[in-house]
Amino acid sequence: MHTPISRRTALKASGIAITLPLLESMNPAIGREVATPPKRMVLICNTLGLYSPSLFPKTTSDESDRTEYLDLLKEHRDDFTLFSGLSHPDQNGKEPHDTEMTWLSAARNPGLGGFKNSISLDQFAASKLGHITRFPSIALSSKSQESQSYTSNGVMLPAYDRPSTVFAKLFLDGSPQELRRQRQRLADGRSILDAVAEQTRSLNRQTSSHDRRQLDEYLAAIRAAEKEVAETEAWLDRPKPRVDEKPPQDIADSADLIGRIRALMNLIPLILQTDSTRIVTVVIPSDHSVPKIQGVTAEHHNLSHHGRDPQKIEQLKTIETEILKCFDGFLTRMAQPREVGGRLLDQTSVLFGSNLGNANSHDPSNLPIILAGGGYKHGQYIANDRSSNTPLCNLFVNLLNNMRIETESFATSTGKLTW
Repeated sequence: MHTPISRRTALKASGIAITLPLLESMNPAIGREVATPPKRMVLICNTLGLYSPSLFPKTTSDESDRTEYLDLLKEHRDDFTLFSGLSHPDQNGKEPHDTEMTWLSAARNPGLGGFKNSISLDQFAASKLGHITRFPSIALSSKSQESQSYTSNGVMLPAYDRPSTVFAKLFLDGSPQELRRQRQRLADGRSILDAVAEQTRSLNRQTSSHDRRQLDEYLAAIRAAEKEVAETEAWLDRPKPRVDEKPPQDIADSADLIGRIRALMNLIPLILQTDSTRIVTVVIPSDHSVPKIQGVTAEHHNLSHHGRDPQKIEQLKTIETEILKCFDGFLTRMAQPREVGGRLLDQTSVLFGSNLGNANSHDPSNLPIILAGGGYKHGQYIANDRSSNTPLCNLFVNLLNNMRIETESFATSTGKLTW
């Protein structure tokens, strides 16, 4: 019989502290039993797509399952599945790149008159899991604070584009003054909510039945916000995890596309290993700068609209090759033993794809979709009908179920995608 060990226990010597990995004896709930790692989800979108002829095999047979891009990921071929013939319906928006807003929500006709985005996959999952981690979800971006994460009210949640900020929020304790300011902000928010709720109840006695239904919905939203405030406040009293990693350096040069992507992806295994969140999104936005990559002399965005120009296609493939190498390195780190039972990747569903199937023509069908990890049977190429696509949300339903979130539908799904 052994005594359960605290997850915060560290080895200390000569002034150096090294955090222990998650051990079997660290399970806080059942002590003597083997801890079960949680299910997680990482969603990565390269908004300018991938050059399809270099990604998709011509057939689904094992012998011909080789392409330029798949060869870049060959060390992980048994850990991922490639899908074609998936998309969201009705994605012809106001502007050619409006589908960036809806990759995780599948809201129809983005940007057109009266459009309102719907809840994104990550926020739907986060709302079901609640505050079981310090952050219900974390949105990252390689360039700006624009994300693909949207609340049920269609409000975008800003992304973090500076790794140092993410690291500080997750692993560095604030000063007593900062903690007091955080508590005061939460208290201010609660007092405002209390006052608004009281005023709304007073109005309820003076309005029609239709207005009362609207006010009831408004009050329900206030109650949800109050719960959010209370759960956020509870985490202020819990110590942050200790890590022996140094804070990352931000890359100020926006043209260093690959460096910025790599810096974000390097953080994700640490975020998941410490159970700081179980849901991470990463967006690689449309970029009008010339990336600092050898052999590239034109803007990434311009090259994605190559007009079948061979020279432009070669430069585009050079950029996409480097992005896929970043993804390959991320899978390598995720495939290293970091927790009880083995690898982070075994319990983490990693979706890598795009909102555009053909950026040259702004075509939002036949999206490039790679699913890695998560305990699925991989090593396959699943070719769905390229003329009549399967809803991508059918795969989203499977991902939610794999997170132990029971649901039969999400957005435009027509069922659950299995393979």
